[in-house]
Amino acid sequence: MRRSLKFLLRPTARQAAALAQCLADHRELYNAALEHRRTAYHKAGVTIRYGDQSAELKHIRADDPDGQGRWSFSSQQATLRRLDKAFAAFFRRVKNGDKPGYPRFKGRGWFDTVEWPKDGDGCRWDSQPHHPAAIFVRLQGIGHVRVHQHRRVPGTVKTISVKREGSRWYVVLSCDEVPMEPLPATGAVAGIDMGVTCLVTTSDGEHLANPRHLATCADRLAAAQQELARKRRGSKRRRKGVARVAALHAKVRRQRLDGAHKAALALVRDYDVIAHEDLRIANMTRSASGTIEQPGTNVAAKSGLNRSILDAGWGVFLQVLAHKAESAGRKLIAVNPAGTSRTCSRCGHCARKNRVTQAEFRCTACGHTAHADINAAINILRAGLALRQAVEAA
Repeated sequence: MRRSLKFLLRPTARQAAALAQCLADHRELYNAALEHRRTAYHKAGVTIRYGDQSAELKHIRADDPDGQGRWSFSSQQATLRRLDKAFAAFFRRVKNGDKPGYPRFKGRGWFDTVEWPKDGDGCRWDSQPHHPAAIFVRLQGIGHVRVHQHRRVPGTVKTISVKREGSRWYVVLSCDEVPMEPLPATGAVAGIDMGVTCLVTTSDGEHLANPRHLATCADRLAAAQQELARKRRGSKRRRKGVARVAALHAKVRRQRLDGAHKAALALVRDYDVIAHEDLRIANMTRSASGTIEQPGTNVAAKSGLNRSILDAGWGVFLQVLAHKAESAGRKLIAVNPAGTSRTCSRCGHCARKNRVTQAEFRCTACGHTAHADINAAINILRAGLALRQAVEAA
């Protein structure tokens, strides 16, 4: 398996300044390469590709030895590949008729990651193995940076990335050949229904609470954003205000990820097969504002629902659940969610009026009553088992 691990860096003040300069120089390279492509096409109709720009790197490094020349050649190639992937995605969207999204120039706050494509080429994980008390990562032009390693690193380290999040620095390791850690079989199966009141409801009747991290931090976040709005653009105080708002959002993001890991681990430990809804979260949280000619209805209510769905972190939870299930040897089945909340789990009757309230289900055909989320989870489990049986029979 391929897995990514993220560790906090403990750079010195000089190393932090060097990391910031590394990001700035790679951002400058990215923007210059984008301008090169734009100008060549608009002025001469020539398409510039990754191979052309990679071949020019040696001349750029020779002309600027104290700037671009001090960083790893392979990391600069990775930055050019990043731009090439952005153009490839742009042309793919144009071909499919989607919104094109032409690659943009990166501002100071929109370029926060530098990648070294190979361990040992401009970077080295565990660069001082004989150090008795700490783990270090060596980065060309920066030095040996101390790492707060909170867990072991399985498999073989392939790529190393450095990421800035607010005032913190992280190292991200992409490891290959990570061994599976199968859990003992329990013989239990479950369907799970995602919700806003409860994050997860299982077909066995268990409810995992939704912590609502963003709602908990809403007052502090609103105060920080109001204070930021009063600051003059370009001022030092405004930069501090931006950092404060970013720190609050980062805390909510970390809390949400931690909760997703704990909830997913609990499910993986208890069940061999887990069926869940194949949700299209981007479509579900689309704005209802509409256009000037055709304004949407219930815009405020839809906005509040969208905020609650995104605060619950369904996408993060399902992604973490998929990774943990793969590592533990569990089976994860995604089913079509259409009709699961309106169908009676006893008689199979499907009607909109079956869903009396958000929490109450009462079948208009047979009179069966149940908690609406538990009823939906049972339907999801049956659909998942039927889908599994059909796949195995084929």
